[in-house]
Amino acid sequence: MALFGKRIPKQELAEMRPRLYRAALSWTRDQQLAEDLVNETLLKALKNLRSLNEAAALGVWLFRIMANTHKDWLRARREFLDVDTVELHGDSNPESEYERAAIVSRVQDAIGKLNDDHRKVLTLVDLNGFSYKEVSGILDIPVGTVMSRVSRARQQLKEQLGAHTQQVQDNVTYLNKV
Repeated sequence: MALFGKRIPKQELAEMRPRLYRAALSWTRDQQLAEDLVNETLLKALKNLRSLNEAAALGVWLFRIMANTHKDWLRARREFLDVDTVELHGDSNPESEYERAAIVSRVQDAIGKLNDDHRKVLTLVDLNGFSYKEVSGILDIPVGTVMSRVSRARQQLKEQLGAHTQQVQDNVTYLNKV
């Protein structure tokens, strides 16, 4: 693939696939749907590669295509989806894996309670590392809106996870008295 005399290697598109998939999975909560969303995104990107103005913006451009594709899917189905499981990989023991799975489950539940707009900006900024300006371009909303949504989403997560932490501490205190 050539872009303004520069070559965009297929490897660069392939390297974006895992990031696209993680975001799609968090948006759809369905592995097959996430895979379909990524495939459709990459297909649209390949068909419209000439509209990419600069190769350095490939990530933002792909995520914008995916956000628009997801928006079209939601519009067509009129249903809203939550985030799905995120698997953590690494060297560990069963106890740490259990603790990690419990934390992931709590965070997923908390993220799942966010509305679609907050969940999207949070996953793009905090999980995919995009800047507010890039997210603004991806979702086609003002930077200020991105900033306020991220702030509100983080605050809601903090409140939800804090309530859970207090509940666990209360249970431990009760069990220690028994």
